[in-house]
Amino acid sequence: MDIKGWLAADSSLADEALRARVLREIDQAYEQKVTNIGVPVMRHLEKAIMLQQLDLHWREHLAAMDYLRQGIHLRSYAQKNPKQEYKREAFELFSAMLDRIKQDTISLLARLQVRSEAEIQAEEAERQERLERSMQFQHAAPEALALPLPTAGAALPGAGLEEGVVSNVAPFVREGRKVGRNEPCPCGSGKKYKHCHGALEKED
Repeated sequence: MDIKGWLAADSSLADEALRARVLREIDQAYEQKVTNIGVPVMRHLEKAIMLQQLDLHWREHLAAMDYLRQGIHLRSYAQKNPKQEYKREAFELFSAMLDRIKQDTISLLARLQVRSEAEIQAEEAERQERLERSMQFQHAAPEALALPLPTAGAALPGAGLEEGVVSNVAPFVREGRKVGRNEPCPCGSGKKYKHCHGALEKED
């Protein structure tokens, strides 16, 4: 039953009585959560969340302190002692940080929901099933891209070429051995081959 239901059931509840009842219901709900999750697991979660919030708000507090330090000298324009004002405002910032840590930690623990192993496996199986359904692509082949299958007796590409055309081309065979470029020319001129008939072949 929520707070509106309590007020509708018993309108004579005073502020203190209502506060006490709300706190009692919260304690009972939290104890039930601890029982369902288990004491060791819940204590571990409490410690982890507390450290996370402490780290987050401590970094914010350091940034706020640096901002305060940069502008604290302006208090002297209001005829105030900057050192005393720095101590006072720093203490207020620290107290506000502790209050935020407590509030955020309790809020997270109150809204915390721990799933069982069976729930996690069921969710994973459902996710895998959705993934498999999304991977089943069904596309009809476009008619424009569909190539007709060759029928019996149909000529294949390139089948009209005459056989033996390539085989009838005789390979080139050099007569005698190859003359080196720096060897004497076989014509007997006494010049090197590259300056005699080799140069003439190059010009050709």
